[in-house]
Amino acid sequence: MWTVVYISPNRVIAEQMKSLLMSEGLLVMLRPAGVPHLGDSGAVEVLVPETEAEEASQILTEDTSI
Repeated sequence: MWTVVYISPNRVIAEQMKSLLMSEGLLVMLRPAGVPHLGDSGAVEVLVPETEAEEASQILTEDTSI
């Protein structure tokens, strides 16, 4: 099961988070959230497998570049 670890305000930031988590060896999936007609400007959920959620959350809170 996939778990949301962050809801990004847009696709650009979501892609940055995805890259960060993948560089740490985690599986990552992005999923649009909210209003679909906003495209890349809309919110995007960052998801990881449930077993990696705690590690992903820790990585995201420790990183200050995003």
